[in-house]
Amino acid sequence: MNANTEGEAVTMNFSPVEGSFKDDSDIGLILPTYCEAANIEKLVEEIERLGLDISILVIDDSSPDHTSEMVRVLQKEHENILLLVRPKKAGLGTAITDGFKVFLSMRSPPRCIITMDADYSHNPMEIPKLIEPIREGYDLVIGSRYCLGGGTRDWSIFRHVVSKVANLITRVRIDAKISDYTSGMRCYSTKLVSSMINDLHSQTYEIQIETIRQARSRKFRIREVPITFVNRKKGKSKLAMNEIADFLSYILSLNRKDQ
Repeated sequence: MNANTEGEAVTMNFSPVEGSFKDDSDIGLILPTYCEAANIEKLVEEIERLGLDISILVIDDSSPDHTSEMVRVLQKEHENILLLVRPKKAGLGTAITDGFKVFLSMRSPPRCIITMDADYSHNPMEIPKLIEPIREGYDLVIGSRYCLGGGTRDWSIFRHVVSKVANLITRVRIDAKISDYTSGMRCYSTKLVSSMINDLHSQTYEIQIETIRQARSRKFRIREVPITFVNRKKGKSKLAMNEIADFLSYILSLNRKDQ
């Protein structure tokens, strides 16, 4: 058991985290990985070159391509890298929730926590623009593909349709006055994460919707900043048809009167 910033108990049901905890980091960054050996080294090095006061937490689901071994090599060069290896592929939602719990368990948790993909779909150079609104008092900053200045590159027609439909349905269910409900590149204030941590139950991609719903129901401030999402160049997409179906089913199950 570890205490979060609100003094509530946070249950840690996973293996010990590898690496040295830096208890005074300003920013926590969660990188969920599964078979990202082709990307992880370059991505981490680019994040390091941003010069931010940041702790990087890689959550790897026992990738058979030895992603975790590459992270251990990086840990020898950078003291701010943490590694959590889970026994099997357990879903994006649980990875992000586990990451939240790791950062909340620190003696002095970071002021904000960023989530992003580890496959270069999200440009690490856009991380700073997510942080600035947190300093201005916002609690959830979403890197938006659909607000003014945002966009996507190299997407198939099918991917465009799925994304647009998911966002349209979610907008009807949760009117949070934003344009992109499903983007995974985000920055959360630790105050928001601490408030909602014990009410997060998502297994996979629905974590993106659940966190917006939790922030809105608790009256936290939400803002979008434009990003460009690029279809991955290396590795294989992990978005399976059953996960798309489960995600759409979750959205359809939302009831507007509960928001």
